[in-house]
Amino acid sequence: MTSSSAPQDPAAPAAKAPKDPWDLPDVSGLVVGVLGGTGEQGRGLAYRFARAGQKVIIGSRAADCARDAAAELGHGVEGADNAETARRSDVVIVAVPWDGHAKTLESLREELAGKLVVDCVNPLGFDKKGAYALKPEEGSAAEQAAALLPDSRVTAAFHHLSAVLLQDASLDEIDTDVMVLGEERADVEVVQALVGRIAGMRGVFAGRLRNAHQVESLVANPISVNCRYKAHAGLRVTDI
Repeated sequence: MTSSSAPQDPAAPAAKAPKDPWDLPDVSGLVVGVLGGTGEQGRGLAYRFARAGQKVIIGSRAADCARDAAAELGHGVEGADNAETARRSDVVIVAVPWDGHAKTLESLREELAGKLVVDCVNPLGFDKKGAYALKPEEGSAAEQAAALLPDSRVTAAFHHLSAVLLQDASLDEIDTDVMVLGEERADVEVVQALVGRIAGMRGVFAGRLRNAHQVESLVANPISVNCRYKAHAGLRVTDI
């Protein structure tokens, strides 16, 4: 019996091995800007990245406020207004309050053109029953950012991190995973690599931006956990 398959050409190039998902780029030389860097989450992220040796600029609507916050954080952090922060940064983290999200991004469309933007905003409401998820018209905060910034490369990450732990100088590591979403693998891997610069953290690809709503909404659950158990809960993805 003869095989119906065609003989393999010995001169043909070998099949390319699949890319190792943990083979991430060197991002140590990138400048990280944090819009909303005077808020609790923004300050915490800026502190952790600067402590890891990353060049960090925090932005605010008022440059003086940003410079004051940067001086408190130390580790070489600089402060500037939001526009200057966006212009001078390679990667820009959006950590502004949800109610100012659209207005802030609209005002910075030109400065953010061509930049890698990482949205970590969680659209949440609060009532006497606790935190609950809001559903933006675009589907999620990240998708709103992508719609408002057509010339930027928008990703989403850092949603479930405790601002208290981020700012706790006594902690050398923060034991948590960070779900990263985005359209382009190369952009996602840059963000994953940045996550890995923070001791104890690991960036895990969690899908395209159309899945960002579930990730943003999930923040309401750790808030409930933290309230009940007086904790600062994080997430771990198992078996990878």
